[in-house]
Amino acid sequence: MEACIMMGQSIVQDQLFYAFNLEDHVPRDHLLRGIDRFLDLGDLRQHLAPFYSHTGRPSIDPELMIRMLVIGYCLGIRSERRLCEEVHLNLAYRNSPPKAVIDG
Repeated sequence: MEACIMMGQSIVQDQLFYAFNLEDHVPRDHLLRGIDRFLDLGDLRQHLAPFYSHTGRPSIDPELMIRMLVIGYCLGIRSERRLCEEVHLNLAYRNSPPKAVIDG
């Protein structure tokens, strides 16, 4: 399958210049760990690839977007703007792919 350039994809950098492991700070009973047990979005990019253009501005990572919407639903956040603010403030929600945070 041809790579879809315009489909956004987040890249995880575990460590850059600091000694901080997010996995150590996400509790075992955290909402994200429960979501990950039941939600497998591994094939999402492959299924959505035909709908993305090869030109224009890159999109938000579709896996991250779906996870954001699920988190918003679970937390009762109705506004996408408010959801973006919440994700911006919470490192655990922003980490993508979430497997880097949730597995363990």
